[in-house]
Amino acid sequence: MQMIRVFVQRGRGACISNACRFFSTTPSADQKSYKLVVVGGGTGGCSTAARFSHHLGKGKVAVIEPSETHFYQPLWTLVGGGLKTFEETVRPTKDVLPKKCDWIKAKVVNFDPDNNTVTTSDGQKIKYDFMVVCMGMQLNFNQIPGALEALKSDPQVVSNYAPWTVQKTFPAIKNTRDGNAIFTFPNTPIKCAGAPQKIMYLAEEQFRKNGVRDKVTVLYNTALGVIFGVKKYAGRLLKVVEKRNIKVNYKRNLIEVKPDKKEAVFENLDSGEKETYTYSMLHLTPPMSAPDELRQCKKLVNDAGYLEVNNETLQSTRYPNIFSIGDCSSAPTSKTAAAVASQGGVVMKNLTALMNGKPMPKKYDGYTSCPLITAKGRCILAEFDYNGNPLETFPIDQGKERWSMYHLKADVLPYMYWNQMLKGHWNGPSFFRKAFRLGLSDGSTKQS
Repeated sequence: MQMIRVFVQRGRGACISNACRFFSTTPSADQKSYKLVVVGGGTGGCSTAARFSHHLGKGKVAVIEPSETHFYQPLWTLVGGGLKTFEETVRPTKDVLPKKCDWIKAKVVNFDPDNNTVTTSDGQKIKYDFMVVCMGMQLNFNQIPGALEALKSDPQVVSNYAPWTVQKTFPAIKNTRDGNAIFTFPNTPIKCAGAPQKIMYLAEEQFRKNGVRDKVTVLYNTALGVIFGVKKYAGRLLKVVEKRNIKVNYKRNLIEVKPDKKEAVFENLDSGEKETYTYSMLHLTPPMSAPDELRQCKKLVNDAGYLEVNNETLQSTRYPNIFSIGDCSSAPTSKTAAAVASQGGVVMKNLTALMNGKPMPKKYDGYTSCPLITAKGRCILAEFDYNGNPLETFPIDQGKERWSMYHLKADVLPYMYWNQMLKGHWNGPSFFRKAFRLGLSDGSTKQS
């Protein structure tokens, strides 16, 4: 209890928004209490629960997650490209959560960080000594007028970002015979920033196989001003799009879909003008944000709605007993499963030290990875840090398209995900990076 009093030493009033109502600190008869509460049962939640339930023991860790299904989303690019099946990406949540943790099958709807309590969608009040928030990102298809209607009614409007739309993608690619095939990137942070163009490369390859490439115009309309945020890999990708006659339109943000006319409306972010394109196929990437339930608790989040953390320790800047892993945190790195793995190792060391009253020993360098598939059997393995500097694991130039990196993405990483990462045994490749270089280098290179 002494530690809890330290954590609420600032004496803040309870949040007054819908997501942060005041709750009494007096435990009710049915109130549950845990040493650690993990909010979210995705990649970050499962791996965190596995690490700490083993360390703390049975009944000390709870995972709050409403979904009965767990998805390996990084493989959805290959599902959309017809190279993997959707079933390969699906497992029951009960099978991926550690047996020693308690699974609370509900959604957190209210945070009360001043009183170390969350409230779930079924009315439970859960008390914690420590909390790790791993809620992922929210897909906001509804922010684009006509997008949901088009996804439901038009078989040629698809998205690899949701389980109910990803299986539409490959049939749409096969049915495209002419016209514009448009691939979009929104004007918000997104998870797996390379995914919108990876499916474009696979689609372009399929158009060639189908003998219709000369009749199909492939367009990449991105709200960004660059094709990729890391200079080294951006230069290589520009060579790919030039060689394959793919047209890239920068600063173009999708603002409306008109499925009855097969039109997509974009805003030119430089001029503010609207531009309308007809499409024969449209792969849209929705705007994304942190979940509403988290965004509404202003005491936890920054102005953009992400849980505000120290970029190195991943500890909340306001509540020392709260940490965050993955897409819903404010850590300014690309939001990928690879980032979650490295962040998980940092949080394990730092939170364990905090629980034992010791200084936090680990610092997160922003490591993330994005395997940029450019064709079946070809992949550029982008790895980089907070500053956008390449942080490559292998002692080769990973900016080149390689079969070995494709095999890593398609076969090795899924195996590691299900059998190592979700069980808390994978903290990223830093050990192997040093080993491959005989400890002489950390793999970082200058932009080229």
